[in-house]
Amino acid sequence: MNFTHIWVFFIIFSSTLPSQDVDEVEETNAEIQRLLSEAEKSINVLDFDKALQQLNTSLEFSKAINNKKYIALSSSILAKMYYIRHEYSRATTELNRAISIQREIEDEMGLAYSYITYAKILNSERDSNRAHKYLNLAESLSIKNNNTEYFGIILLNRGILNLNLDQNLSLALSNFNKAEEYLKNDETPDLYEISRLHFYRGRTHAALKNFNLALADLQAASDIGIDQNFTGMLMSTNKGLSEVHEEMGNPEKALEFLKISNMIRDSTYNMNKEAIAVDATTRYGVDAMKSSLNELALQNAEQERSLKVNKLTTILSVALITILSLLTLSLYKNNNLRARANELLQKKNTELTKAKENAEKASMAKAQFLSTITHELRTPLYAVTGLTHLLLEESPTENQKEHLNSLKFSGEYLLSLINNILDLNKLEANKVEIMEASFNLEKRISDVLIALKNSADDKHTKIHFNFDKEIPRKLKGDPLKISQILINLIGNSIKFTEDGDIWISVKKAKQDGPFIWLNFEIKDNGEGITKEKQKAIFENFTQGSTQINRKFGGTGLGLSIVKNLLHLLGSDINLESELGKGSCFTFELKFEAEEYQNNETSELPSTIDNTEVMKGKKILVVEDNKINQMITRKILEKNDIICDVADNGTDAIEKIKSEDFDLVLMDIHMPGISGIEATAEIRKFNSNIPIIALTAVTLDDNLDEFYGNGFSDIIPKPYKTEEFYRKINNHLALRESTV
Repeated sequence: MNFTHIWVFFIIFSSTLPSQDVDEVEETNAEIQRLLSEAEKSINVLDFDKALQQLNTSLEFSKAINNKKYIALSSSILAKMYYIRHEYSRATTELNRAISIQREIEDEMGLAYSYITYAKILNSERDSNRAHKYLNLAESLSIKNNNTEYFGIILLNRGILNLNLDQNLSLALSNFNKAEEYLKNDETPDLYEISRLHFYRGRTHAALKNFNLALADLQAASDIGIDQNFTGMLMSTNKGLSEVHEEMGNPEKALEFLKISNMIRDSTYNMNKEAIAVDATTRYGVDAMKSSLNELALQNAEQERSLKVNKLTTILSVALITILSLLTLSLYKNNNLRARANELLQKKNTELTKAKENAEKASMAKAQFLSTITHELRTPLYAVTGLTHLLLEESPTENQKEHLNSLKFSGEYLLSLINNILDLNKLEANKVEIMEASFNLEKRISDVLIALKNSADDKHTKIHFNFDKEIPRKLKGDPLKISQILINLIGNSIKFTEDGDIWISVKKAKQDGPFIWLNFEIKDNGEGITKEKQKAIFENFTQGSTQINRKFGGTGLGLSIVKNLLHLLGSDINLESELGKGSCFTFELKFEAEEYQNNETSELPSTIDNTEVMKGKKILVVEDNKINQMITRKILEKNDIICDVADNGTDAIEKIKSEDFDLVLMDIHMPGISGIEATAEIRKFNSNIPIIALTAVTLDDNLDEFYGNGFSDIIPKPYKTEEFYRKINNHLALRESTV
């Protein structure tokens, strides 16, 4: 705690003093302030000898001018020194003296300082309740005096209590993070308290097994300690770094930091021996000093005995090494066998390395194959979904509309199958990321059931949906992955249930603050699964049996994707099933209730009004596929957009050089130069025109390449029309605002 935070200018109210006496008092007050501030700095670097001299001098000056505030503060800082030296009884005595004076003169901010020090002592004495009480008193005084300077220190010490005594690591981490905001945003940051923050937060991360975060915080505390010469902090942080490295299995690093910590401890002890003796003589007389010296003599005697034991241990160790050497000679004949074994192991390692390289090549070939085949599938699928959208926009009859909706659903289902294959590949390669968004879970599940209704009706199967009304309307999570999981599980139940029932149930399991855990259950009375097959069905391309595969079809990917997605979300799938009676799949997921969020993220509206921004704009479509040209052009012209087409990248470059366009939609794979090469060339002479990649390639591994070559945005094919309009509209609006 930096003492400069608690200085309040002391005013001499007596108007009867001569001006010369007033000046002398003010000079004395200034000198006392300097001495107290320097004393606290000396304590922070564990120079107790110097600190005692400074505190004694400031106390003499304070008594000379009868300044009770500084007399109390001298005792309060002296209490802090005793606390650091683990002399808690003496620290409490000094602190009670300071608090008594501060209450008498109503020095409320001085009281707050003393209460915080008292809380530290109670923490060391493992009295959690009283420590929290004194921190609350300090906070109340700070609020009363409209002073926020102590908030960070109070939060820091609360976090230390949560860590050391309450064993509440998550609350400790929360208080440390809040304290950091106050401490680092202070006009004069208290580096000693900031170093304590990093040290204790590092210990919390270590307890949570977050070793990299623990090392980062402990190193930050050590850096401040080195810069400011905070000896005690350096001793503690090096010991903490040693413990973390030991937990991580780095014994050499652990020993290195432990040696540094012990070296600092020894040098600190030697530096302060004289100060401890002087302090004992001053406060308790010669007898106390003799007692301290006797204790030191006993310690020295103990060290001598320890050295003798170590010497005996060394002799025994030498004898043991001699015996082991003789045993080693007797084992010499085994060396040839070991050499042959090592040679065999080396050969096997070479074979394993080669097998690993072949597996990596096969994995790369698989990824390339998936990228190529999905591009070839997405391109005609874009034509199917695009033409379906155009036909639905041309006022079809109800009968036609039903057929077109079925066609649209089939196209989306095929796209979902393609995405499933890609998702499975990404899941196995650990490339899938969790996306956080606000959504209505009940509506999301209802949309899934509507999409699957036709399949259920074809099987004459009834779907029953039960949603717990206690579940908040808005939740924060990954709605796309939830939909994928439910589509696969419910679709699986529909496939294996004829003339039966399917029950979908979502119930609240528990809630802790903003976090809520929900139980999902998908139950049917269909075919069921034998116990022998219940584990195997979660593997890739696996179904209950060959007969089931012939009867019901399917790829056997759905449940494997479900298992991997749930594992990614921190959950597991549970199955109870009996052949001929049905199956029940259950899992539990954690969400964040949206009403606890300060800034609600709303879902995108289903329709977006683009007419005003897009009307009359001129867009160039660069596409080599004639059908795709026609579809994209018609979709744009329906919104009064002037559309021009280029068959390849070279034509696109020439058109942009000779004509003015508001935006370019660029395909990637084209004859001649690619869309990426064409965009890079365009950016050489036109850096302002928005260029959006309209492509069927897999984006995950190509985003950096796209943006690095000058693309403004990316729209994957086949796309949803609303998303297509939204991105075009955003870039046109941005272009207008910058013109």
